[in-house]
Formats: sequence, C-alpha cells, structure tokens
Amino acid sequence: MKHRHEGSVLLVVDVQNDFCPGGALEVKGGDEVIPVINALMPLFPGVVATQDWHPPGHVSFASSHPGRKIYDALEARGIRQVLWPDHCVQGSEGADFHTALERRFITLILRKGFTPGLDSYSAFFENDRKTPTGLAFFLKGLGHERVYLCGLATDYCVLYSAMDALALGFRVFLVEDAVRGVDLPEGSASKALDTMKAGGATILGSRELLAL
Repeated sequence: MKHRHEGSVLLVVDVQNDFCPGGALEVKGGDEVIPVINALMPLFPGVVATQDWHPPGHVSFASSHPGRKIYDALEARGIRQVLWPDHCVQGSEGADFHTALERRFITLILRKGFTPGLDSYSAFFENDRKTPTGLAFFLKGLGHERVYLCGLATDYCVLYSAMDALALGFRVFLVEDAVRGVDLPEGSASKALDTMKAGGATILGSRELLAL
C-alpha cells in the first residue's frame, strides 16, 4: 500500500481516557480530536501513539506531596514540576487509550513518565532533558524525516514533543484541529502555538492533509 505521506510519521500524543471528558485530568474537548486523528492515520506509513504511564505515587501527583495542592509547582531533582491530579496510573482505565481511537493503524506505542521520580512531557526526552525515550532513533532508523503532531495537550506534551523534534532535526507539522490544550495558566495553549511556529513548526489543518 502506498501512503500519501511517505517519509512522515503521525505522532498521536496521549489520547487517553484521563485526558478526555470525565477523566482525572480532563482536557476540555479532548475527545473532539479523535475523529480527526482517525481520518489521518491511514495516510501515514507510521503512526506512533504515546501513553502517559505513571506508577502509583509518581512525582507529578499532588497526592505524593503532603501539604501541596493540585496545580502547585515545586522543584524535584532541580526540575520545575507542576503537580497534577493522580492520572494515567499504570494498568488503570484512565491510562487506556480512548475507546474511539482507531488502534489498528498504530505501529508503535511509546509509554513515558514511568520513572517514579521523573516526569516526561515530551515523546523524545524525559523532563531532565537528557534521558532519551528512544523515539528519535526509531524514527530515523525507519527513514522518517517529518513529524506530524496531534493529540493532548497542546501546551504541555504536544509542545515539548514539537520543540524536541525540531531540535533533533525533524521537520515538524502541527495539525491544529487535532490538538486541544489544558490552558494552564490561561493563555498557555495559544502561546504554545506561537512558540512552535516561531521554532520552525508548520501549523496546518487536517483538510490540507486529507486533500493532498
């Protein structure tokens, strides 16, 4: 089968139950990206889906820090850490991909954030900015030069993944109607789009891809 976007990978970031409506860390309208992503998947020779995969008591959980509240920030191992509700706990329903996400086109599932004392927003590096996930080696080994990003959330895992992909030499495209943001603090989702664009990412809509 010849794909329309040879040499490209669709990177589907964290489309998990806990980030969708009703989840522990709900992204408003998070499930709205799924039909768009499902339509895009068959266009690509490679589809990588990331999955937050936290152990109980993970450093990113407010519940792991007595006296701290959800959305507080602190330093852990010298790294700024936002504290979130317990979410995407390994093996839980919340950590599962949303049931509406079409899985048969996924060629690799990359789990991240499984180190108890270290978070991982990016699909390429953990938050110490030194520990690679191995994704870059996988993509380059298969000849993927372009990364098309979609998923959740615009201002965190999508943003970090985009900026790392650019730094690693990939051409990066953000599918704007296939992402949603936490928007914490307010305005951060819009700022993330500006940051990605300024960094060299191309912002486009799914219709442009589907029309090719």
